Formats: sequence, structure tokens, C-alpha cells
Amino acid sequence: MNLDSERLAAFRAVARRGGFSRAAAALHKTQPAISQAVRALEEDVGEELLVRLGRGVRLTAAGAILLEHVEESFAALDRARARLAARRDLEAGELALGTSDTNACYVLPPVLEAFRKRYPGVELRLSNRPSAATEAQVLAHEVDLGFVTLPAQREGLDVERMVTREDVAIFAPDHPLARRKRIRFHELLRHPLLLLDRGARTRAFLDEQIVRAAAVASVRPPIRVAMELASIEVVKRLVALGFGVSVVPRIAVAAELAAGTLCAAGVFPRAQARSLGVVTRRNARLSLAGQAFLAIMREVLRGPREPGR
Repeated sequence: MNLDSERLAAFRAVARRGGFSRAAAALHKTQPAISQAVRALEEDVGEELLVRLGRGVRLTAAGAILLEHVEESFAALDRARARLAARRDLEAGELALGTSDTNACYVLPPVLEAFRKRYPGVELRLSNRPSAATEAQVLAHEVDLGFVTLPAQREGLDVERMVTREDVAIFAPDHPLARRKRIRFHELLRHPLLLLDRGARTRAFLDEQIVRAAAVASVRPPIRVAMELASIEVVKRLVALGFGVSVVPRIAVAAELAAGTLCAAGVFPRAQARSLGVVTRRNARLSLAGQAFLAIMREVLRGPREPGR
């Protein structure tokens, strides 16, 4: 059975208005066109839907059944149009984001706050995974966009660099290195290291630096990774208690540095500074909510640009 939408609309208009001429006027069509559409629909259904009564009409039993379902269908379409319009105007909808615990805790909060204030009707879903896992989520369509530590390591992604991340060595206030403003990385290797679990991109980066620095500086005694931890919050707490030293993003220890519960020293040259950026599926069209979030992220993380730049 071919229930063409234009034929259904014509039938609905005739039934609602009680005649073909009034239905034609409502739909801005000619009366013959409306009559032809209803006749074609009756042929599709295989039953008479309307009894013609001079200038008026009356529904048959089959016509009453069909009209009930046509009204339900058109009402559902109206609701769908309203919801799509709300999404288009960002009054509703959803956006799925993927990022690491560190970025979720220390980098994204002002972006999330600005987005929520501007688009309160859009539901935000945040998935906390390491950067490599976030990239996989983006490729698997599990999240709309990811905010990760660069460089991205998977094919099929578009990457936009957002902000530079400065990593610093951190110490308890009474640690021998606590008064230094800058140190060389190999100096850390003579102290117990508290590092994030393997699998985090930061851990992979630090493991590379450890191997390189140990080879160059011939560090003795052997390097000791005292603890492998799942959270920077735990790392910070244990460093403050004197269990060892670590390397973390400066933004993650801003409060502790201000309070004097931790000390920090620069450890890498500017050329080794890492970046944070957004990854999306290559050549995929980002939703309107995703585009709006990306615009706010640029605005908040990069700040206003000077004219001409």
C-alpha cells in the first residue's frame, strides 16, 4: 500500500473541512487536484474513504480508521519539526565530549560553564578516558569530539590545536629541589618518581624522557618509579607528603602553588612543550551544538585575537 504524504494531506484536509473546495483553498491547490489525490488514495487503500454528499462529504468506516492514524502521524511529524527547530536554534539537543581526567578537571571547566550559560537546553555528556581512548571513541562515533593531548596518534581524525600545556616538576616544600625555578630532567631521576599509570599519554611521554635522560646523564643508582597512580590528584597529595617527585601540567597545581603546599620548577625547554587540541572524525560534519562548543572553546582557551592577526 502506497500511502503518499501529499494524498494523505489532501484526504485529511477534506475530512477536516467537510468538502473539496474548502480543502483546496486551505492547501492552496485546485479542487480537481484535491479530488484526484483523494481518488488515488482510495485506489491505494482499496476502499472508499469519503461519501460525496453534494458539496459536502462524510467519512466511511474505512475513512474514519485512516483519519485517526493520519492525525497521529501528522502530529508526530509536527513534534519532530519542533524538536529539529529547537536543535537548530540550540534550544535543545545533546553533545557528547571525550577527554582525560586532567583536562576535565583543570582545562575545560570554564569552557563547559560558558557553554552551559549560553545554551542551557543542550545536554552535555562527558566521557573521561585517556587521550588514546578518547580518539578511539571519536572514530567509533561514541563522542562528537575529543579534547586530547597532542599529537593525535590515530588515522582518520581532523586535529585543531587549541593551547600549549606547560609541564612542571613538583616537590614537597621541604624537598632539596624545592627552591629551584628550573631543573634538568635527569636531576629528577635521582629521586623516587610518582607517575600516572601506563596508558596515559603523559606517562608515555615521561617514559621517553626518562630513557633519553638516563642514557645521556648515566644516572646512578637505577631510576626508581616508586608509585604508578590513576589520578593527578593522588599524585599531588603524595608528593606534598614527601613520597617522591613528579611531573604534571602547571595548570593542575595552580592552587597548591598559591597555597604553598607544593613547589614547582620548569623542566622542559619551550620546544618540548606539548599541546592540547580537539579531534573530530575526518570529513564528518560536526553538529550545530558541536560547532558552537568549538567556537566557545576557541574563545575561552585562546582569548580574543588582536586585529589583523
